[in-house]
Amino acid sequence: MENLKADLVRHYRWLRQYGINDSHSGNASVRDGDTVWVTPTGCCADLLEPGHLVRCHIDGTRGERASLDAPLHIQVYQRNPKARAVLHSHGPHTVALTMNGTDFLPPDFEGQYYFPRVPVITIPYSDYVALAPGKVAEILAEYPITVVRGHGVYACAETLNLAYKWTCSLELSAKTAHIARLAGTLER
Repeated sequence: MENLKADLVRHYRWLRQYGINDSHSGNASVRDGDTVWVTPTGCCADLLEPGHLVRCHIDGTRGERASLDAPLHIQVYQRNPKARAVLHSHGPHTVALTMNGTDFLPPDFEGQYYFPRVPVITIPYSDYVALAPGKVAEILAEYPITVVRGHGVYACAETLNLAYKWTCSLELSAKTAHIARLAGTLER
């Protein structure tokens, strides 16, 4: 279990290190049986340690100081029994290119190979806490990754490394689309 927690911290730090999150944004979790380890609310990726992770339960019970998104993570695991990791990030290219609320269709080979369509969910900011857990979990039961318009990316997978791969691949696809549009080689 300690290796799993250390792995979660490492992947969460990489999201920060490689510019997909800022110092205090996003959140992450791993599932170990009925236990869900979640990053604490307001945590700094640069300072996070495995002992800071908050224990939650698959039944919905949350530990004190668990991320505001802990209910969302738990619902993803409840609806997708294969999922063992959920990463939430704020990749700037992905967020920017999906602000119109339409699903993102990666233009590059890798993006098309992994996810030819990335669903984009629109949730009013004022209703985010109430509506996001159910809406995101519903999409992630069918797709490996989704975007909440104006907010960020949610990826789930059987491993942390795979959820990280989906997250990074989507951000690179969005960056590629942005550059291609600037170069005039891709329509808007």
